[in-house]
Amino acid sequence: MTARPRVGLFVTCLVDLVRPQIGFAAVKLLEQAGCDVEVPAAQTCCGQPAWNAGADRHAADIAKAVIAAFEGFDYVVAPSGSCAGMIRRHFPEVFEKDAAWLSRARALAAKTHELMSFLVKVRGVSAVNARFERAVCIHDSCSSLREMGVKAEPRTLLASVGGVTIKELTDQQTCCGFGGLFSVKYPEISERMADDKIADACATGAETLVGGDLGCLLHLKGRMARQGKTLEVRHVAEVLAGMGGEKALGEP
Repeated sequence: MTARPRVGLFVTCLVDLVRPQIGFAAVKLLEQAGCDVEVPAAQTCCGQPAWNAGADRHAADIAKAVIAAFEGFDYVVAPSGSCAGMIRRHFPEVFEKDAAWLSRARALAAKTHELMSFLVKVRGVSAVNARFERAVCIHDSCSSLREMGVKAEPRTLLASVGGVTIKELTDQQTCCGFGGLFSVKYPEISERMADDKIADACATGAETLVGGDLGCLLHLKGRMARQGKTLEVRHVAEVLAGMGGEKALGEP
């Protein structure tokens, strides 16, 4: 292992297409943590939509491309518990009956991490040099909580940001209703779940909602826009990287 580990940043589709500054924030944080960061040009989707839809062969094809692009790095890091969870938890399931790829999938899974967890648990980061004069509440995505075991890490890092006050949601464990294809298959249920999460966030008195999965944040911000709610929404990496002065999600 090199003194400065080579990290392959799995950018995620949503970050690439909707909110690229999250990727820039992730690079900044990783470099500050002593890593050399690369973004493979050949990276694709993690394959989660196909896997969740039962399109196993398509998921396998996508997973093979991800493995080929990232297996040469010391670590793979994603600013998303959902995508990191797909690689770490589900790639070995994708190749359960394919011995030739199973060992490669397991090897990649073992070195794949969600961004906040990697910074705190692997690189030993306990504080960042940033200011954000806001009261914030934190949305814990289902994948981060249940698949990647991430909860304390974003709170540890946010507590070091100058000017931040953390106000916790009452019901932290409940899904926001996004769930990838769930929001497409069951829109009425998804909307109700989002409404409950938004009400919980607004009740905290926070000015900004932060989270580690852009899918959840887009889902919640879109629903807020329909309701006329003005709660600011940002990815936690942006705040930690000192990019809180830029426009928040959904701002013109």
